[in-house]
Amino acid sequence: MMNIKKCILPVCLMILSIGITACKKNNGFNTVISGDTTKPLPVSNIKVDNFNGGANITYDLPNSPNLLYVLAKYKINDNTSRETKSSYYTDTVVVDGFAKEKAYEVTLYAVTRANVMSDPVTITVNPKTPVYSAVRPTLVLSADFSGVNVTGLNPLKKEIGIIMLSFNKNTGAMEIEDQYFTKSDKIDYSIRGFKSEERRFGVYVTDKWGNISDTLQKSLTPLFEEAMDKSKFNALNLNNDTPTDFGWAVPYLWDNKLDGNGWHTKFGEPLPFTCSFGIGKTYKLSRFVLYQRIGSGYTYNYGNPKEFSLWGTNSSSPQDIKLPVRAPEGTVIGNWVNLGNFVFPDPPSGNRPGATTSADEDFVKKGVSFKVPFQAPSVKYLRIAVATTWGNVAAAHLMEITPFGVAQ
Repeated sequence: MMNIKKCILPVCLMILSIGITACKKNNGFNTVISGDTTKPLPVSNIKVDNFNGGANITYDLPNSPNLLYVLAKYKINDNTSRETKSSYYTDTVVVDGFAKEKAYEVTLYAVTRANVMSDPVTITVNPKTPVYSAVRPTLVLSADFSGVNVTGLNPLKKEIGIIMLSFNKNTGAMEIEDQYFTKSDKIDYSIRGFKSEERRFGVYVTDKWGNISDTLQKSLTPLFEEAMDKSKFNALNLNNDTPTDFGWAVPYLWDNKLDGNGWHTKFGEPLPFTCSFGIGKTYKLSRFVLYQRIGSGYTYNYGNPKEFSLWGTNSSSPQDIKLPVRAPEGTVIGNWVNLGNFVFPDPPSGNRPGATTSADEDFVKKGVSFKVPFQAPSVKYLRIAVATTWGNVAAAHLMEITPFGVAQ
């Protein structure tokens, strides 16, 4: 267990830096802007509304024209003390980050513009189960292609960290492999890059205050997967697929080149923008990596796909049918089945399309991986169907696709 605890240092350092930044935001409260050193009366008529991991504390402010803020001092665990301030414009202070569902003491002070504190008023809060602690029992570890997958539930949609570990033979310890932070209500995350041999994996949950759950550990054997042999791919050229233009054609999607030409549809064609191709033989797909068109303002812009679906068939005679713009996963139309619906992740910078940063460029240059649902059937032909693009233009374009899976 000691080795696992040592692994949390990067997380704790990150949390410490966040705490320091948060403290700086409150520096204005500490400025002495009055020579009136009269001691204020304490807050009164205090009420507590507990929630998961914290509490809202309401009160009546003292009748003091010199009042600046209310200060709450408390411990969130045995070692960590926190302070929260609320200006005199409000009657509520929020205390949060508590490690457990139990009683905690909170001490309140009224503070003047001369930084004079009132007598303390100590109350008890009883926070409900902290979110990180509530999420932990829902986690399930299972083998995935080239790694492991963790699923779980976060119904309150609060930010948590999912910390993935694996046993390192060289150090003889469980060490951090990845850190994933999310507010999503459903957790479905995989780490990859492992051989198909038994290994000890682990996962725990943390939050922005540095609280840490116990660690779920399990010995698992990652499923085998391989990158498909692109030399065996071939364009299908269905009449219902979107015509291409500008010398960009479907076969450029698997030429292993991220510059030059890719796939580009003709402008003004109806949705969805589609292309179809064979992958040489039947595969059970595990995932695929897409590469956007980048540079010259194209990153997260123009015809780069935003919402799209992947369809497949294992028939030796794929039907030439028009696909719908959207359909539920598993929908069968002719002999084509919807293998999954996907949304390209937002730019890491959070900037709007056309204003992306070098970090956004670096993110898409590496390719973005999309997991194919495990229940999807094996196929030997694929169709990409683009529903929306980042630039909301009447065409779509991509540079490369790299599918992974297991040959059947």
